[in-house]
Amino acid sequence: MSTFTAPSQIAERQLEYFAGKRVLIAGEAEDLFPLELAKHCESVEIFTTHYGYYRQWQNKSHIRCYFDAELTAETSADMILLYWPKAKQEADYLLNMLLAKLGQGTEIVVIGENRSGVKSIEKMFAPYGPINKYDSARRCSFYWGQCTNQPQPFKLEQWFKSYQVTYQERELTIRSLPGVFSHGEFDIGSRLLLDTLPTLHGKVLDFGCGAGVIGSVMVSLNPNIELSMCDISALAIRSSQETLKANGLTGHVFASDVFSDISEQYRFLVTNPPFHSGLDTSYSATETLLAQAPQALTQDGELFVVANSFLKYPPIIDRSFGHCEIPAKTSKFIIYHAGKNR
Repeated sequence: MSTFTAPSQIAERQLEYFAGKRVLIAGEAEDLFPLELAKHCESVEIFTTHYGYYRQWQNKSHIRCYFDAELTAETSADMILLYWPKAKQEADYLLNMLLAKLGQGTEIVVIGENRSGVKSIEKMFAPYGPINKYDSARRCSFYWGQCTNQPQPFKLEQWFKSYQVTYQERELTIRSLPGVFSHGEFDIGSRLLLDTLPTLHGKVLDFGCGAGVIGSVMVSLNPNIELSMCDISALAIRSSQETLKANGLTGHVFASDVFSDISEQYRFLVTNPPFHSGLDTSYSATETLLAQAPQALTQDGELFVVANSFLKYPPIIDRSFGHCEIPAKTSKFIIYHAGKNR
């Protein structure tokens, strides 16, 4: 049985499209198919906005992998293999950015699950040139096209969506790139979490910071804290950095795959954690976070989590802290709280 995802399996059926090509892989790639692909084409490079996927390639020197919100490195690629992302706007963003980089004449293969809306590529690619579907299997589609028109220059600034949030009479500007959680809204769960927090002091970590809403509110209400914010997404990291900048706030924003790059201990760990990986529901990252949270906290450190009410997090928190409190709840969201010295 293949160890590749369904989109990779359909690409594996069509390896002749890649023969002799210098391929740049981007989008929702999750497996090690690039190793197989490298046997059939001139070269393979990877551009990813997902830090966890980037870490898988750090020790594989024969395939270069770039992690950022924008591809700035020089590349000789003449073909893009785009794994269709779950957010349509992110697909549009990647197309615009990569085709502007690679230029006219670039070939493209787009693969994705049909339920992801991959058919949207037909209309989305129209300004660049022709694209057609050439295969269907495993509920996935395989498209091939070519950029025959001169792409417009890519300007990152034009892709930010700005919106205002007001909390305790403080108005903040949130800056968000496509595909980033809280893209264009202040979600109810984050607001409930902020309502529950005590006065903060010391080092504070906003884990899974998204567009930076929670972290920015925390440091605006508690200007003496030492704020850190982390996320697995390069698009989220850039968004949070821009949000802090737009409001004249200070914080350290960095990439981390759960605790991979967290070396400090914090007085408060505050999180509205994601529970989706690509199109599918995935709790593993958050469960790891909750199980190992005590090691990232000072001796008197505290954890505050907001989660959908159907998620079964209390037993994990109880095992790692010895208790789990519920300081607030609604019909949809629950706030969990635990401290190391309780």
